[in-house]
Amino acid sequence: MSEASQVLNSFDLSGKVALVTGAGTGIGQAIALGLAKAGADVALVYRTNASATLDALKEYPVKVHSYQCDLGTATEQEVSSIFSAVISDLGGLDIVVNNAGTIHVSAAADYPMEEWDRVLRVNLTSAFLVARAAGVSFQSRGVAGRIINIASLLSFLGGHSVVAYTASKSALAGITKALAVEWASAGICVNAIAPGYIVTENTRRLLEDVELKASIDSRIPAGRWGVPDDIVGPALFLASDASRYVNGVILPVDGGLLAN
Repeated sequence: MSEASQVLNSFDLSGKVALVTGAGTGIGQAIALGLAKAGADVALVYRTNASATLDALKEYPVKVHSYQCDLGTATEQEVSSIFSAVISDLGGLDIVVNNAGTIHVSAAADYPMEEWDRVLRVNLTSAFLVARAAGVSFQSRGVAGRIINIASLLSFLGGHSVVAYTASKSALAGITKALAVEWASAGICVNAIAPGYIVTENTRRLLEDVELKASIDSRIPAGRWGVPDDIVGPALFLASDASRYVNGVILPVDGGLLAN
């Protein structure tokens, strides 16, 4: 086998099983499709509807199962049950993408505590429950698994009127590093992707505010907002053997905004 073939093969996910939360739309949907294109069987975890993702996945010769779960209210046992079901249905589990998230916009002085609790529950607590279930599963089966948390540009910066989101994504970056340190000796890699301004439903309010969008545009050296497909390549890298010595990294995918 040539050196070029060896490099390309390190990105091949054939025979792997990947679980993606928040897989119904946006970044989660794009990553699920990217993993399938690379050969992985895919488990979709969604809150309300994953039909569009399921339809798109029919194009690829991989096994697919879907599991409905509101991670904002899910218990530890419910999360563990999903992992057991995935392993039973798909024959294993090697990659977990922790993508489910939510946001609430309000000035900090008036931020409703029920929204604070909800945002942290979805973005932080459930992300930890999923990551912990993944780590336990990998270690019990002797799998050198991959956990990819979807953090945010606001893991590094302050966010105006999104204090709970900023807090949750900053803490998720910390959890990523802590779990990477704790589980590296078991061969488990825990990393995060920090998307910049990506065109999704969560950013619709920014896109529709002409002045605010212009201000954001001026800060992005790439000259454009990202789209969900821009996150796929980094996710495939972190899911594959090509990143076997990458651990505890928070990878910005932001068109150069943080460097500006």
